[in-house]
Amino acid sequence: MKVISRFILILFFIALILLSYLSIVGIETDRFNKQISNKIENINKEIEIELKKIKLVLDPFKFRLNVKTVGAKLISRNRIIEIENIKTQISLRSLIDNQFSIENLEISTKSLEITKLISFFRSVKNIPELFILEKFIKKGYLIADIKLEFDREGKIKDNYIINGFVKDTKVSLLKKYHIEKLNFIFDYKKDDLQLGDILFSLNDLRFLSEKVSVKKIKDEFLIKGYVNHDELNINQKNLELFIKPFFSNLNIERIKVSSKNIFSFKLNKKFQFKDLNIESEMLINELEVFNNLSLKKFFPEIKKNIFFSNNQLSVKYKNNNFSINGNGNVLLQDKNDNLTYILNKKNNVLDFKTSLKIKDNPFLIGPLNYEKNQNDETLIKIEGLKDKNNLFQIKSFSLNEEKNKIDLVFNDKFEITDLANIYLNYVDKEKQKNLISLSKKKNKYSLKGPFFNANKFIDDLLSDDDNSSIFNINTQINIDIDKIYLDNEYHLLNFSGDITLKDKKVVKANLVGNFSNDKKLKFTINTNDNNKITTLYVDKAEPFVRRYKFIKGFDEGSLDFYSSKKFEESISKLKIYNFKLKELPILTKILTLASLQGIADILSGEGIRFDEFEMNFRNKKNLMTIDEIYAIGPAISILMNGYVEKNKLISLRGTLVPATTINKFIGSLPVLGKILVGQKTGEGVFGVSFKIKGPPKNLETTVNPIKTLTPRFITRTLEKIKKN
Repeated sequence: MKVISRFILILFFIALILLSYLSIVGIETDRFNKQISNKIENINKEIEIELKKIKLVLDPFKFRLNVKTVGAKLISRNRIIEIENIKTQISLRSLIDNQFSIENLEISTKSLEITKLISFFRSVKNIPELFILEKFIKKGYLIADIKLEFDREGKIKDNYIINGFVKDTKVSLLKKYHIEKLNFIFDYKKDDLQLGDILFSLNDLRFLSEKVSVKKIKDEFLIKGYVNHDELNINQKNLELFIKPFFSNLNIERIKVSSKNIFSFKLNKKFQFKDLNIESEMLINELEVFNNLSLKKFFPEIKKNIFFSNNQLSVKYKNNNFSINGNGNVLLQDKNDNLTYILNKKNNVLDFKTSLKIKDNPFLIGPLNYEKNQNDETLIKIEGLKDKNNLFQIKSFSLNEEKNKIDLVFNDKFEITDLANIYLNYVDKEKQKNLISLSKKKNKYSLKGPFFNANKFIDDLLSDDDNSSIFNINTQINIDIDKIYLDNEYHLLNFSGDITLKDKKVVKANLVGNFSNDKKLKFTINTNDNNKITTLYVDKAEPFVRRYKFIKGFDEGSLDFYSSKKFEESISKLKIYNFKLKELPILTKILTLASLQGIADILSGEGIRFDEFEMNFRNKKNLMTIDEIYAIGPAISILMNGYVEKNKLISLRGTLVPATTINKFIGSLPVLGKILVGQKTGEGVFGVSFKIKGPPKNLETTVNPIKTLTPRFITRTLEKIKKN
């Protein structure tokens, strides 16, 4: 009995030791290699597996064997994937019942080169997606753990899990976009890929993402996630790649930006994108944009480049429509202004609301003679849209308060192409009250009101520079204004008439008005066969002549102007009758240099009277050719010609003759004596020749006495005397 007990005890200890050995150390065998190979072949018959001996470790509590092999290799058409280990579990019951089966496999890879991995799978199943991936991915490494479960027929169940990480991957897209140093972890289940801890460099720009998910929905992939980045300094090369393809009209010179982004999009098997959605919170630290906007008429000191700084933006993009809500600093001129903006683009129509707070910069509305005070804060609010034809329409426009209502339509050159109802109530830069309204009926406009300062408006009408207009409207404007200011001293009553605009030019006009003492103004323009005829007659010439800064002390006189313009060249005649001059610096200098001090004294005192002034001249682009200027009066007469190149050069030459010489020549008037020739005695001076030449701000004058008069001067004088 004791022997049996001892035998049983020994068997128990042997079994316990054996069980412990199998549970802790295990054994190695190749008995199950065939079964594992069959399972791999069931996955794909193109794949072979090279196995070493398998280690078996008993799990007595679950009554199964844990199977593990190390250093296996997957082979397909001479392409090899090295496996770190393969694990599975075998039920002891299935062995006892002689029904051996493997219910699962756990495969852990070594560090694999992604390019070789793609090449391996292409050898198994050559699908277009793998070909594209092979073209895009240049290098990188992957380590993965794969968990598979099999049904009773040996097929893989849908609950498989693949996870691991990708490191130091390089991807090139379209030979322009390069992703480098791409690192992330991944977790893949059927039709569901989750990526996390993503770091990558896109064309040297560093990005990170906490999470990206890829889900297969039918034949498409839904991709969504988060992408953030700290401040990026985007260079010119990356601007060409990332910005200009989407904003071709926006010439960005440089940008520093940080952002947090949520995105989603769908991708089909041909790698085509659709349903792109983006929500971003951005901080534009610095943005420099080349200014291609024609805004100098509004912002006179506008810079070549526009600078944005500290702009907070919320951006939403969905199905080619987007919205932007932002605010920050903008440097349009010499100092920063504050800009807020809301933009919404839908169906290629861009709606916008913006407000610009201007503190220490100028702002103008030229045709309205509006200029903000330099030190005052002006708030400009604009609401409008940009339509499918690239035309801007201003729905509302206000300055400081809601008194001014303007509805304008702009083209891409910021020229006004249409106006609707406008109501203006403001004090302009000349401290004049303006209260007018503009109403539209069909394609014609009516401008009415009690007050309007036309000072700047008259300058524009008389200007030969048709292209300076911001109006690009073909229409007729009927005008009826009770009181219109010509300047701070003169005004017209009952100013009325009409103006016709075509191709940015005034092609027809007929305007009349009355001065307070029943004197009149009449202005006309008529265009026939490309020939534009302009006339102006004014009983009071002073408010028009005094516009020329080199003439001071102009008094009395009436003005008659005629101009004919054809093919960019105009021929004009200006006549002024019965006026006095008190100050004319160039004439004073000529008289002084010619020793005609007495006449110079009269000029600076009571003024020199002229019976008539006539100027015949031609304009073509920036060149004015003066064929003749002739002025005759009781004291002196002047004959002059030359040319003026706008803002560059003035060149004039002429003859000045005191009335004493003319009197002697025609023998009909008494000698003026000392007043004309000072204290000198002798035969006197027949005339004086002079030249004036130089840039407008630095003119040089030379004078030479002459003994005889030119035939042209004599002829013109006799013509005037005979006519009178």
